[in-house]
Amino acid sequence: MNREKGGLAPGLYLVSTPIGNARDITLRALDILAEADVLAAEDTRSLRRLMEIHGVALGDRPLVAYHDHNGARVRPRLLGALAEGKSVAYASEAGTPMISDPGFDLARAAVEDGYGVTAAPGASAAVAALTLAGLPTDRFLFAGFLPNAAGPRKRALEELREVPATLVFYESPKRLAAMLAHAAAVLGPERPAAICREITKKFEECRRGTLGSLAEDIAATAVKGEIVVLIGKGAGEINESLVESSLSEALLTMSVRDASDFVARMYGRPKRAIYQKAMELAGRK
Repeated sequence: MNREKGGLAPGLYLVSTPIGNARDITLRALDILAEADVLAAEDTRSLRRLMEIHGVALGDRPLVAYHDHNGARVRPRLLGALAEGKSVAYASEAGTPMISDPGFDLARAAVEDGYGVTAAPGASAAVAALTLAGLPTDRFLFAGFLPNAAGPRKRALEELREVPATLVFYESPKRLAAMLAHAAAVLGPERPAAICREITKKFEECRRGTLGSLAEDIAATAVKGEIVVLIGKGAGEINESLVESSLSEALLTMSVRDASDFVARMYGRPKRAIYQKAMELAGRK
C-alpha cells in the first residue's frame, strides 16, 4: 500500500512489536503507530506502554482491544473503519501478528472484503530462537503449542516424527517438563534440541543438548518466562553432505576440536565420528 500525502494509505497494517526489549521496535512500526487512523491491539495496555516509551502520542484516535475473546464482536467495527477509507493498525501483544495470534481472522476478513493488507515486520520469538539454538535452519516447521493432554500431545508429536526439518514449539513453563519427556519418548532421547527462554529480556537463556538430557535437567528445575523449544532433525534424516558443509563452514573460524564439537551438538551425532571427519577436511587444506 502506498503512502498518502500527510498520512497512511487506507488499509490494514499488521505491526510487529518487541518480544521483550522495547528497543527492538522498528522505525517503520513507530511511523505506522503514529499515523494510523485507528489502532487495534491484542493488549491495549502493552501497546499504550510501548507508545509512551517511544514518545508516540495516541491523541484522540481510538485504541480498540482485539483478542480471541472479543474478535467476532469487534471485527465488524474494524472492517467498518476500513470501509470508510481509514488506515487501521493492528499490533500483537508481543511479536509478529498472526504467529499464534488472533490477528489471523482480522487479516483474512480484510483480504476477503478486498481491502489492502500489509505487514510491518519485526520481532518473532520463533525466528529469534532459531538464530540462537544452533540447529539447522535450512528447513524448519513452526508447530505452535502442543495439546495440553498427554494423549493428544503424544499423537501430535508422532505426526511430526518424520518431518525432515527443525521443529519449533511455543511452550508454557508449567508444561515444559511433560512436553520434553513426551518428546524424548516419541522422537527419541538423542535428538538434538534447545530451550530458548526470555529472549531479548534480562534473564535470556538458551540451553542446548539432546531431548533426553534436557528433559532430565528440566524435570528437576523450576522454569519461568516465555519459552521456545526447538528439536533438530533425527540422525537418519540428515544428509551427510549437509554435515560436511557445516563442518567446512565451522572450520573457517574454529579449531578442529571446537568445530567438531559444535557440529556434533548441532546434528546430534557422535563426537568421535564428527572429529574424524573434521580432521580429514582440515587435512585437505
